[in-house]
Amino acid sequence: MGFLDRIFRGKTNSNIKFDLSTLKIDMHSHLIPGIDDGAKSMDDTIAMLAKFERLGYDKVITTPHIMSDFYKNTPEIITNGLLKVREEIKRHNLKIEIEAAAEYYFDDSLLMKLISDERLMTFGDNYVLFEFSMHSKPDQIDQLLFEMLARNYKPVLAHYERYSFLFGDIDSAKKWRDQGVYIQMNLNSLTGHYGPEVKNQAEKLIDHKLVDFVGTDCHRMDHLMLLEKNLNLKYFQELSELDLKNSSL
Repeated sequence: MGFLDRIFRGKTNSNIKFDLSTLKIDMHSHLIPGIDDGAKSMDDTIAMLAKFERLGYDKVITTPHIMSDFYKNTPEIITNGLLKVREEIKRHNLKIEIEAAAEYYFDDSLLMKLISDERLMTFGDNYVLFEFSMHSKPDQIDQLLFEMLARNYKPVLAHYERYSFLFGDIDSAKKWRDQGVYIQMNLNSLTGHYGPEVKNQAEKLIDHKLVDFVGTDCHRMDHLMLLEKNLNLKYFQELSELDLKNSSL
């Protein structure tokens, strides 16, 4: 790396903002009203979708939580909610498209769904978004990944950078990617929204080119406003150096 490269990489901010329209598609959000900890009302949903459109997105793939203890969503609940959102999009003359999958929490019920061959909600080329507990490493990760891959799902691990038991560990990301898992990073992790350790981990993932998808993980308008405000941070510029798969969905 040359002298000028070191200077520019060291800069915290830039006058150039990362162009979100290059991503085209957001693949992690919580926009169907009233079914999880995301949008509270249809008005909230439409306001956020209008903001997505202004930010340059063509489509969002919203991913409500499916979590046996808290958010007992089913494909039917999610699909019915999606149809209502689409009706409102037409009524408000928005151009943005919306599809729906799910964010599956890794608990016993997810393994049971897989073992019983219950069809999971997917997006794109048979991708399945899943998440771990934020603070404790779950057992049976290898079995979960085996069951997903054996059924030709393409597992996408949500917000790798946010799991405290993985802080400082990028070798697990390398290992899982080699096994066929895709790594998703939250864009607002780069803003410090989730804390300095998460921000540091997100930057490490970018440095080592270990990010396959980026998502807003949008739950409320504040998330989009914060993102818009910080698009000049240097690590947003470095996203353009990654082989991100958002636009292929």
